[in-house]
Amino acid sequence: MAGSNTQPGAIRSDLAAIVIDIDDPADPRVDDFRDLNSADRRPDLPLLPGGTPGKALVVAEGVFVAQRMVASRFLPHAFLGVDKRLTELAPTLSGESVAGVPFYRVSADVMAEVVGFHLNRGVLAVARRPEPLALADVLADARTVAVLEGVNDHENIGSIFRNAAGLGVDAVIFGGACADPLYRRSVRVSMGHVLLVPFAHVDSWPSDLEVLRDNNFRIISLTPDAAAPPLSDAVDAERVAFMVGAEGPGLSEAAMRAGDVRARIPMARGTDSLNVATAAALAFYERAR
Repeated sequence: MAGSNTQPGAIRSDLAAIVIDIDDPADPRVDDFRDLNSADRRPDLPLLPGGTPGKALVVAEGVFVAQRMVASRFLPHAFLGVDKRLTELAPTLSGESVAGVPFYRVSADVMAEVVGFHLNRGVLAVARRPEPLALADVLADARTVAVLEGVNDHENIGSIFRNAAGLGVDAVIFGGACADPLYRRSVRVSMGHVLLVPFAHVDSWPSDLEVLRDNNFRIISLTPDAAAPPLSDAVDAERVAFMVGAEGPGLSEAAMRAGDVRARIPMARGTDSLNVATAAALAFYERAR
């Protein structure tokens, strides 16, 4: 039984991970999970206010997201959770990839004191950021990619990744002024798919769009412009890159000029645009269809 090991440091023989009971919220072993809502101490921040380097960790919330983290290149180095979630994660915690990784088992009250709020999902996993993927490697086997400019809302980024995973998009490319896709909220909203769908950042925006063109991608700029052809007329190329911009301003004119074709999603009732994640999902579906 999951609750049978009650001594600190006890090891469940049926798990590759090590179960360690923690009853003191000040225990330094759980520092990587501490103060998740604190703007100046959050462990997922690469830079703290004032420019001080942060831990830059990747935090996964909930059973499904933790499972996807284990299946990704973001291998967790620790878990924190209540006994019920330990039981639910037992098959995942039995794999060789998590051998020796600690699962810090806590009560709900101790967990709330550590993270700074009551976490309904009951389990967290944490990983260090690996080296970023190179743009050329991300594009190598891709047929359909999303390219983001100025998307600075973490929930929109998470939703785009979830849509990409569900609708067959092979990779996400980050252009200028985008938010961090590995922020905790992005990971959560994506249901962990930000850890599985490959992504890369361009070094120079928008000039590095030439790399996509050199790899035979047709770059489609989504626009509400009624003069642009409908999206369905633009998606039949062998390799396609959908480019979307921030809420409100959309794509910059420089990015639009760097694309190959502008296309619109036909709208009704005088509505000129959709939420960026919704617009991206429709583009992804049109491509898959």
